[in-house]
Amino acid sequence: MSEPKRLHPAAVIFRMINILKNLIYVVGAAVIASFGNDFFVYVAFGIVALILFFVVTSVIEWLRFRYSVVDDELRIEQGLLIRKKRYISKNRIQSIDLTQGVIHRLLNLTKVQIETAGSDMSADASLSAVTFEEGQALRQELKWHNGVVQTDESQEESEVIYPKSNVTTKRLIIAGSTSGSVGVILGLFIVFLNEIERFLPGNIYEGAVSWALAQAISMLIALVVIILIILWLLGILGTVIKYGNFEITRYDDELYITRGLLEKKQVTIPLKRIQAVGMKESMIRQPLGFATLYVEIAGGEAGPNSNGRTFIFPILRRKEVEPFLNKILPEYQTLPRDFKGVPNRAFPYYLLRAMFLPSVILIVTLIFAMDLWYIPMILIVMAISLAWLRTKSAGYHIDEEHLTLTMREFSKDTVMMKHNRVQSTQLRQTLLHRKQNLATVRASLLNNFAGRHVSIRELDFEDAKRISDWYSLRKRIFK
Repeated sequence: MSEPKRLHPAAVIFRMINILKNLIYVVGAAVIASFGNDFFVYVAFGIVALILFFVVTSVIEWLRFRYSVVDDELRIEQGLLIRKKRYISKNRIQSIDLTQGVIHRLLNLTKVQIETAGSDMSADASLSAVTFEEGQALRQELKWHNGVVQTDESQEESEVIYPKSNVTTKRLIIAGSTSGSVGVILGLFIVFLNEIERFLPGNIYEGAVSWALAQAISMLIALVVIILIILWLLGILGTVIKYGNFEITRYDDELYITRGLLEKKQVTIPLKRIQAVGMKESMIRQPLGFATLYVEIAGGEAGPNSNGRTFIFPILRRKEVEPFLNKILPEYQTLPRDFKGVPNRAFPYYLLRAMFLPSVILIVTLIFAMDLWYIPMILIVMAISLAWLRTKSAGYHIDEEHLTLTMREFSKDTVMMKHNRVQSTQLRQTLLHRKQNLATVRASLLNNFAGRHVSIRELDFEDAKRISDWYSLRKRIFK
């Protein structure tokens, strides 16, 4: 692999797709705003010219892109106007992930994403389109350090039996039916209904509305129910497609995850980059006894879709969490069940934060739309319930090696951290906190640029101080 190579020509297509994805909102807004008037012709010509420009620049970018592996480093040369040369040492590489979208799989290609120890986005590399065989060979080559290969899935299964776990289709259906994707799809559907009038002839649209209003209320209700069921089924289908064939394998020094029916992803998580293990329980899944497991990862790719959090199991029962961790991630198998909660005097603070927005909506409604007073009242009842849930969910548990915090925004989130992964703790008190002997404690972890800050608000001051002392005086506390 020492000879410089180009990406597969399909890389031009993938670059164009990424550009169009970034411009779709601007282009869509321009088309909608100009549709049906004389300015639309100029917008169409502008869009065509813009597409031709990006096609030409994408081809030039592909021609100027080269990659190779020389000695102990990956070398990449690229650039349209400014020539850039990037050298990434094998010793800095933390993970090498292979991703196959629909087009990748049709052409037997893969996308190779290389993440380094740092959180600097410019230090990472991405090869958008190479043959699948080339991607596997590149991954294997980059795992060699001075002639010694790291342990990974390429080792012979007959020598060592590595623990694996996968998720059934039945569980994925449960995950999809209890996820929040239904709300997102419903929102898109409502936006579509609001804009459809612009694209239909007036007589057709008005006729359809008149027909709908003329039908019996029962038929309209049935239609709404059918639409909601269809959206719910689409949410389930999306989850099954995303996490289909999910399998996680524990190797000596890394976790290896494969998932996806249409877009197949292979993700490597080095154990030394795991900063914490989290368990997410949504309001729907928690009463049913289901949860999702994830890990917080330090460094890696930065971007709008990357927050350092990777799901290591999409859904499992709460009672299955400990056996799963014992099998796959025994370093965090002691996920506790009992937590020291916040005192009852903390509830007014949680209530005040939850009531702020509904109170503003109530005031505005009473001023401008008195007849709709019941809507903010419903929101206020929901806010009171949410404040109570947040108060009951907040708590902590510590032992000599681990700090576990549990909190809630809407979903209940439990985060378990090792002592040597916590970067700092902070104990904060306001004037009212001091009078009521309360405090807020925050633990910080490495996670991309900003880090992850896990907070428990309005703990009893002695409990907050105990957490702070655990971080700085651990040996003294547990002697």
